[in-house]
Amino acid sequence: MVVDGSGGAPFRADVGVRGDRIVFVGPRAKERGAREIDADGLAVSPGFIDGHTHMDAQAFWDPLGASSCWHGITTVVYGNCGFTLAPVRDGERELVVANLENAEDIPRESMEAGIDWRWQTFREYMDVVDGLPKAINHIVQIGHSALRTWAMGERAFSEKATPEDVEGMATELRDALAAGAYGFTTSTIDNHHLKDGRPVASRIAGWDEIEALVGVVGDHGAGGFGVTVDSKDPDAFARNAQQLLDLAISTRVPVTFGLRRWHLQDQLELLDRAAGHGGRIFGQSRSEPFSHIMSFKTPLPFDRLPEWRDVRSQPIDAQLRLLRDHDVRQRLVASAEAAYASDQLSNKASVHPQDQMPAFSELQVMRHAIKRNPMVTDLAGERGVSPVELMIDLAVESDFEQVFGRFTGWADQDLRTAMKHRHTVMTFSDSGAHISSILGASIQTRLLADWVRERQEFTLEEAVRMLTFVPARAWGIPERGLVREGMIADLNVFDPATIAPGVPVVELDLPAGAPRIKQKATGILATVLAGAETFSNGEHSGALPGRLLRRSLF
Repeated sequence: MVVDGSGGAPFRADVGVRGDRIVFVGPRAKERGAREIDADGLAVSPGFIDGHTHMDAQAFWDPLGASSCWHGITTVVYGNCGFTLAPVRDGERELVVANLENAEDIPRESMEAGIDWRWQTFREYMDVVDGLPKAINHIVQIGHSALRTWAMGERAFSEKATPEDVEGMATELRDALAAGAYGFTTSTIDNHHLKDGRPVASRIAGWDEIEALVGVVGDHGAGGFGVTVDSKDPDAFARNAQQLLDLAISTRVPVTFGLRRWHLQDQLELLDRAAGHGGRIFGQSRSEPFSHIMSFKTPLPFDRLPEWRDVRSQPIDAQLRLLRDHDVRQRLVASAEAAYASDQLSNKASVHPQDQMPAFSELQVMRHAIKRNPMVTDLAGERGVSPVELMIDLAVESDFEQVFGRFTGWADQDLRTAMKHRHTVMTFSDSGAHISSILGASIQTRLLADWVRERQEFTLEEAVRMLTFVPARAWGIPERGLVREGMIADLNVFDPATIAPGVPVVELDLPAGAPRIKQKATGILATVLAGAETFSNGEHSGALPGRLLRRSLF
């Protein structure tokens, strides 16, 4: 069945591909293919598009684009929240690394070991990305924080920009857009800060600076503006909403931001108001709450305790030996329980999940990705041990493979409301960021498994449209998002009855040996990129046909 991305009913048809194009969609193809995929009983859809990722650094050491590549993603957009690796002057790389390291939780040691810095301007950076091997398509945007440090150096973290500074940013932004960057992004939220507690560079900017730079995008005639906003304070959000509305109308630049769980209706009302005034503002939604994934291969809140630090600083094999020692275990359990009881395990100044200790009653023992999992407290009760002892037991029994998860922040009703709104795009994965604590790469397969198959809140054709045509239109990505003759052959072949995210695992495979969470999927028979089969039943074919997609004016 072809589920073509338009939202129309699925239909039985053959799909023919020649080169990188779809050349036939009809009842029966007259020609035989050099390579044929039997999709009888399966769905054939456009490749999925993820508009909010942070694969800026990952692109340099991971040609596959994991974990997105395993979930049917054929195109990713990054450079979000104002954070990019360019522009950057020689001798000032520390400034852009500082923005990404803490705010997006990407290990410094991995960036230092894994990135071959061969650029200064954003145009030069794009040329380098263009030459990287890729199994998925990449789209880049230029970030405000990097633009500020380019124009202002260290002053970007403490001072308002002068007119000369703004012109320096504007000049580089114009050149980036001319080179094919898809837009400009910034962040204004409090939890984006450096490791030393100072705000990231974009948060120092005045609104007049943002207006001037978005005006450059408008004058260019193509490109969007992505902004990270906070909705906790309704009065502050109301002021920010009016600014965004005025900006979208005056510049005619499409504006987008990730929806937050606080005061959701106020955010959705802004999207409707913009449409009513002829402006374009779209919100980014999710199919699941933000996750907090932890295992004994990742940082744990317990690690701040001296007794735990001595053990956790050892190699994994040594940790396992120590955790099997009765006396060591008792010391660790006693110190963790005392700290937990006195609320000493959460670092209130940190925004990172691994620095917060969730309630054990909210912490799941991950055995399934979408089905209900047992809670740590429930299993501890069954075994007659404390929650801390249970976590140690399960870690040791699985050689540290056991993963624990907490999913909080969004009520199901709010997720549903956000996804069903006509001015939202279900695309807020954050893939590539928070790689040892948060995993959002599965939001597309979760939509199909949970919200379509299990809950039946969406039809299959509605969900596929949400993952393909809608983000392609929102970001202005031509020739993708539909199964139509003449379109680029980015395709998925999947089983609607079995497609689902898998249970996450932790692997120490980043440059310099840092951990990251990975998650595969089931039920995707094949992913095709520009006519080449890149993945078959979750395994990479060896093909790397991905491209850097550049925006053009015509």
